[in-house]
Amino acid sequence: MLDPIQRHAREILTLDHPAGGMAAWASWPGTDGPSPALLVMEHALGIDLFVETMGLRLTDAGYATLVPDLYHRIHSFEPPLDKMRQLRDTEIIQDLAVSLAHLRKDPRIDPDRVGIIGFCMGGRIALRALEEPALGLRAGVCYYGGHLKVAWGEDQKTPFDLVEQIEAPLLFHFGKEDTNPSPGDREDLERALTRRQKPHVFHTYDGAGHAFMDFTRAERYRSEASECSWSRTLQFLSDKL
Repeated sequence: MLDPIQRHAREILTLDHPAGGMAAWASWPGTDGPSPALLVMEHALGIDLFVETMGLRLTDAGYATLVPDLYHRIHSFEPPLDKMRQLRDTEIIQDLAVSLAHLRKDPRIDPDRVGIIGFCMGGRIALRALEEPALGLRAGVCYYGGHLKVAWGEDQKTPFDLVEQIEAPLLFHFGKEDTNPSPGDREDLERALTRRQKPHVFHTYDGAGHAFMDFTRAERYRSEASECSWSRTLQFLSDKL
């Protein structure tokens, strides 16, 4: 099991938002000069120990992080999966735009070196964010993002439908035993990206299913896949940001 990293500055923020204040969790590396930054997209369970730890591990590698609370419009104690079903892509993109505006006006951040990373639900959102060139993201990392062919919201296209709009490089980690995204989803997405000449790197991990990074869920966590994928993630981000 991984322990949270404690040596970096951390904050709980309330960002100005048209729908009311949006909570966010942030961490800062405390290095001299502006730092690259990452939006960290929560998994379906919300901003919990796993998500906070991932943010701190990224900060340990030199990145400022911001984790917006994408459930901020849902004022209830509903189960996480019920909350996830209420999310809408148009509202998520608005949340990300607000988050990025906050990051880019901070003097501790290099506004030209901002990327995104997400896990599970957040992996889908990271891919969807790369399909919005106006957000200006430099790179994205998706961990087992599912629902690639499902629209979140009425009259919406799916992430799979919008790959033509991707302009930044993408790294996607899959578990070979996962069913959402399934091996077929992986193959279809890779073909679509290759056909459109979009820069991407895909890795699939034997013996791993969904949520293989989540050390808080012993039945899903796979240490070998976790460590290997994390090393690849840090190298990718170093190269792109």
